[in-house]
Amino acid sequence: MTVDVPFIAPGATLGVMGGGQLARMFVHAAQQMGYATAVLDADPASPAGLIAHHHLRADYLDAEALDQLADLSAAVTTEFENVPARALELLAQRRPVAPAAAAVAVCQDRAAEKAHFVRSGVACAPHAVIATPDQLAAVDDALLPGILKTARLGYDGKGQRRVTTRAQLADAWARFDRQVCVLEKMLPLAHEISVIVARAANGDVVHLPVQQNLHRDGILAVTIVPAPDVATEVVERAIAHAHRIVSTLDYVGVLCIEFFVLSDGALVVNEMAPRPHNSGHYSIDACDLSQFDLQVRAMTGAPLIAPRLHSPCVMLNLLGELWLERGAGLARRAPAPVRQDRGACRPQDGPPDRDRGHREPGRPHRARGRGASGFGGLVAR
Repeated sequence: MTVDVPFIAPGATLGVMGGGQLARMFVHAAQQMGYATAVLDADPASPAGLIAHHHLRADYLDAEALDQLADLSAAVTTEFENVPARALELLAQRRPVAPAAAAVAVCQDRAAEKAHFVRSGVACAPHAVIATPDQLAAVDDALLPGILKTARLGYDGKGQRRVTTRAQLADAWARFDRQVCVLEKMLPLAHEISVIVARAANGDVVHLPVQQNLHRDGILAVTIVPAPDVATEVVERAIAHAHRIVSTLDYVGVLCIEFFVLSDGALVVNEMAPRPHNSGHYSIDACDLSQFDLQVRAMTGAPLIAPRLHSPCVMLNLLGELWLERGAGLARRAPAPVRQDRGACRPQDGPPDRDRGHREPGRPHRARGRGASGFGGLVAR
């Protein structure tokens, strides 16, 4: 469905549910474009709340706080996928909300997410939903070895267990308190990539360049743009799949879709996040429009403009412990081309186990030549 929405001009206030580092970068982008900002987050020291014009310190489902946010804001967005969809539904009764509660609800549930990929005609890993003992018993042996993932509230490798036998599967499900889970067959991966798209209410879709990602312990460690090890045909397929997924979801806002490139060149979709993504932070410095600029444009009805990558780059994702305790060691262990480089280093406020900053070394020709695997040693294990 496509609709025309009135443009919300600078000078208005934009609201955001959540006050972490992603919200902080959204607030920066909105303020640079001339908007005031309001943050709803219970943490009195929330990174976004510290710099926003208004900080409502309350739970996401606090009725009075939601009313205040609606009073202040011309439109509202969300920082991350675990904001209750019900809160977004309540806000949408009074103000435009992007992304909508129904779209966020799909992203909050792995089973619903997989079903959406299937409806969109985009291949995902063979999988089974396990919600009952009968479903556990009916799991096809062909899905093993696999990864058992909780259907809800899992991110950055949390809520996941690798299993190779039916006994391990049963034990893992019991350890997850027999909540609804999705078992995904383990596949021979060559690379991990992501596509960040933005969709307007009128149906226009733009995307950032395809990013190649390297993870450590389930957490993003390195992003390289453009993706150095991925064939052009695979890149084009990933973009086409991402456009199809965001459009069939009738999504408005910024959406990150992660894909696996298999050893035989096949492409399967892994998961999606209804927000700007850590793998897209490089766009602040390497593109003429960042993912946060697109977030502001989508929610205000401004025209979406396709971002242009002006500086190919490598981005290192630094967590709090590394940033505070081992930052110098990271620089000493880096390969010479990165160690000698000028780079943009952007610290963020936040808890030690979350992203505290990113570094974007220059010299794009060296970054591309190294490939993703060459940067694995940059990240402390």
